[in-house]
Amino acid sequence: MDKPQPPAAPQLTRLQHWHKTRRMTALLLSLWMLTGFCAAFFARELAGLSVFGWPLSFYLAAQGASLVYLGIIAFYAWRMRRLDRAARQQPEPSA
Repeated sequence: MDKPQPPAAPQLTRLQHWHKTRRMTALLLSLWMLTGFCAAFFARELAGLSVFGWPLSFYLAAQGASLVYLGIIAFYAWRMRRLDRAARQQPEPSA
């Protein structure tokens, strides 16, 4: 049997692809910087709270930020695959 095809993504021009890629990269880099900054900046205030016997600041720095970074990477890979497929479907203009 034939494998069902996923729904076709809307076609993108090279310029649209570039703008969407830059915008997504800027947003994800902002999230990355915000995660790293907030874990360090609010460490003193969060040290009074504990999670499973560990200070919350330690937990966020050791586990939480790493999980956010993995989420950023997974989202970037998933979204770029979709954007690249949409751009690939657009026929190149002939010179």
